[in-house]
Amino acid sequence: MNHLYPGRTFGKATRDAYGEALRDLGRDHEEIVVLDADLAKSTKSATFGEAFPDRFFNVGIQEANLVGMAGGMASSGKVPFISSFAAFVILKGFDQLRMAVSYPKLNVKVIGSHGGISIGEDGASQQSVEDVALACALPDFVVCVPSDEHQMRAVVKAAFEHHGPVYIRSGRPKAPLVYDTTPEFAFGKAATLRDGSDLTIIANGLLVAAALIAAERLAEDGIEARVVDMACVKPLDEDAVRSAAEDTGAIVVAEEHLLHGGLGARVAQAVATSHPVPMEFVGLDDTYAESGDPAGLMEKYGLTWKEVDAAARRVLSRRTAGAAR
Repeated sequence: MNHLYPGRTFGKATRDAYGEALRDLGRDHEEIVVLDADLAKSTKSATFGEAFPDRFFNVGIQEANLVGMAGGMASSGKVPFISSFAAFVILKGFDQLRMAVSYPKLNVKVIGSHGGISIGEDGASQQSVEDVALACALPDFVVCVPSDEHQMRAVVKAAFEHHGPVYIRSGRPKAPLVYDTTPEFAFGKAATLRDGSDLTIIANGLLVAAALIAAERLAEDGIEARVVDMACVKPLDEDAVRSAAEDTGAIVVAEEHLLHGGLGARVAQAVATSHPVPMEFVGLDDTYAESGDPAGLMEKYGLTWKEVDAAARRVLSRRTAGAAR
């Protein structure tokens, strides 16, 4: 993956940061319990389990029961964090997420590991590309896609402090660092990482680092792009979106997810109701990916800084053409 992010330093995978952050929270909060569906070494919930075996439960390969048990524990005053591959916990547990967590508004934290296509060789059955859209469809759910290990730690802490259901996507590969240390974070608040007046690039997950690289390349041609890390997809920071539209007049949204129903769709809805401007989108265009090397897949399906750069130039051309009419 390194050549996709030239000049960037890589940190830990966000799944590793999740396990460490959860273990650290567990030291001070005995009400936290952790459940996994026989993938604890991969999701990294095993980090918590090794430290607190009496509060860790491996329910086996039964994601629906994983969610149902978490709902029962939450209704009894515990704070359950449940982990599995995103493609499993969201797709196989969706009915239980709907009826046992969302409908009763229970305090369950759901971590979907191995999100996106960057997990690589495992193929379409385990590459979750629709998890954000499905999680956003669940009423009362907060939905987050952290960009690096530091932000993941902040998101896990915020999830614990928030009373209500939360979905967090974590990733398998080591992620390029976006932050130097744990940033300030709050649900519904975006982070502006770079200012610019010509357009705004809004991204989350691995595409945040790609957006920063694209902004640097654009600056070489005199184009100044604002870069916004929209880790929290729901609730969306609509003020940040409106300011981006008003201040820069053009927006690109980049994400490792299907274009239908993800971050781009939510940003577009906010733009349409506040200050319509030309927009372009970088994401998976109505397709599942194949099995392959993670970097090769990101390149093949157009999820690199080059596509973000190209989308930025397209949206600027559209804005200029519209102004000339």
